[in-house]
Amino acid sequence: MCGLVFPTDENVLVGLERADDAGVYRVSDDLALIQTVDFFTPIVDDPFWFGQIAAANALSDVYAMGGVPKTAMNLVGFPIKTMAIEVLRRVIEGGIEKLREAQVALVGGHSVEDHELKYGLSVTGFVHPDKVLVKRNLHPGDALILTKPLGSGVINTAIKADLAPPELVERVIRLMAALNRAAAEVMIRYPVHACTDITGFGLLGHTAEMVGGSGCSVQIHSGRVPIFPEAITFAEMGLLPAGAFKNKSFRLPMVRFAATVSAVMQDVLFDPQTSGGLLISVARNRAEDLVSDLIQHGVDQAAVIGDVVADPAEKIYAA
Repeated sequence: MCGLVFPTDENVLVGLERADDAGVYRVSDDLALIQTVDFFTPIVDDPFWFGQIAAANALSDVYAMGGVPKTAMNLVGFPIKTMAIEVLRRVIEGGIEKLREAQVALVGGHSVEDHELKYGLSVTGFVHPDKVLVKRNLHPGDALILTKPLGSGVINTAIKADLAPPELVERVIRLMAALNRAAAEVMIRYPVHACTDITGFGLLGHTAEMVGGSGCSVQIHSGRVPIFPEAITFAEMGLLPAGAFKNKSFRLPMVRFAATVSAVMQDVLFDPQTSGGLLISVARNRAEDLVSDLIQHGVDQAAVIGDVVADPAEKIYAA
């Protein structure tokens, strides 16, 4: 924010000046804290699943930084005068189940009365100070790996329009509620140079955050990007969330689309995701091994989707 001077000290390894997925503070030579916070309004009707998705989404930033989440605190806004307290109980239960799965301790929280339901977490994780993964540490020659398919924003729009079949609704909800834990645990065994998670800015928006200030450019192979097939169908029908248009308007100057990339594919590449996958920049000679390892550990739609190139223009070339 222009004109503001943020307090900091020599132990802040990642702070506001870098605008990364989370903040990182060095405690000792072999321990740093990762701190993040995230909450939002319901994106699904079922309060239990909403709690799970919100918790998975908040935990994801720690995984993206190469760390292990350890503690969390609830953040709640609740319309107590217009909504049954049982709804809030189910939301919290969903979050608790996801924290148990992640082996994260719930140590507190805060709630306020609000005109609409909001839920999320403040999360603290551990990482070695020398093993922090940041967005902009791209290396020319790296391969880019995506661990979850795109299209949840488009499909959620179709769900609101009552056009998505129950099987698809369950599939996309389970995807959003899935932790990035397995992907994070596998990737740290490989020469990974940079990482981020794909959420509200879409694949191209978050890729742009990695590219900006890196001194590199990125080539995205759109045909290799894992996508819900139904998302393409719904996008062709015009069922796009407002966020997709905002993402495209903001980041289009950084993107160069080949003539072969359809308008619908462009829209899906900008589709805002909720609790999406990790985008991993790894040494090219280990990329296929990493994908195979991810698949063996249940991250079954992981795929190499692009390359980092030595181009100081800091552009995204999508073909």
